[in-house]
Amino acid sequence: MTDTAGTTSTVGTALGPVVVTVRGAGTPVLLLHANPGDGRDYAAVVPALAERHTTYTVDWPGYGNSPAPPQPGTTTAMAYAGILPAVVAGLGLRRTALIGNSVGGYAAARLAITHPEAVTALILVNSGGFTRHNPLTRAVARLKGTETMTRALVGRLPRLYLRERTPVVQEMLARDQARRGDRVGIAVEAAIWRSFTNAEHDLRSRAAQITAPTLLLWGTRDPLLGQDGRSARRSIPHATWHPLPTGHAPFAEDPQAFLAAVRPFLDRPEPHTPGASSR
Repeated sequence: MTDTAGTTSTVGTALGPVVVTVRGAGTPVLLLHANPGDGRDYAAVVPALAERHTTYTVDWPGYGNSPAPPQPGTTTAMAYAGILPAVVAGLGLRRTALIGNSVGGYAAARLAITHPEAVTALILVNSGGFTRHNPLTRAVARLKGTETMTRALVGRLPRLYLRERTPVVQEMLARDQARRGDRVGIAVEAAIWRSFTNAEHDLRSRAAQITAPTLLLWGTRDPLLGQDGRSARRSIPHATWHPLPTGHAPFAEDPQAFLAAVRPFLDRPEPHTPGASSR
């Protein structure tokens, strides 16, 4: 039977402890959430995935059960990506599939570029790292990257980019609303937004190096990153494209359609790599 409650594991990283919830049994799948958010955002799909896989749901530093980094106001998307190899190693995983949403997608894609031997499959869900910036997008990122604007948009912005009101989406919205008084969490969120215009955050010229089987599962009604699916498709020519008429979080907004695409993709036979094993 699937362990619905799960167990937790804590991994030490350069940004502090990272808490990971572990459920199920089988080949490993690591799930990486957006900014803001936490591992509970995947609640609608983890039980089904855990029937066939060991799922590892990460809380990024400053979110969920993971404490904030020592300097919250200097956190970046690149720093999250930078600790992902330590998280994978700390969990005892040699090879794993990755599901990453938004900043989690950026971290997953970067791991597939820098540590291709560690990634069996890559599922990018409205991923960061593929925005073709212009003066308007840079100005938006700078404005949203101020703590004043981030605080003002708590409880409001997710209502725009989460388009379907499922029970899990309602819980996500409630959790976001509850963050209004969380000064440290707001500092983390704003700092990550500021990092989106950093040249290092742009994966478009490097993404062709990804060798893992890749699924681009994109919510096309996402006002933030919906249009970036085109850029991701051009950047990863071998990827499978699967659009869904949702917002930023298809796994929460239409979990059945999400699982219908993801489960067979994960269940495909893995290309043989001499000497490779999952743990």
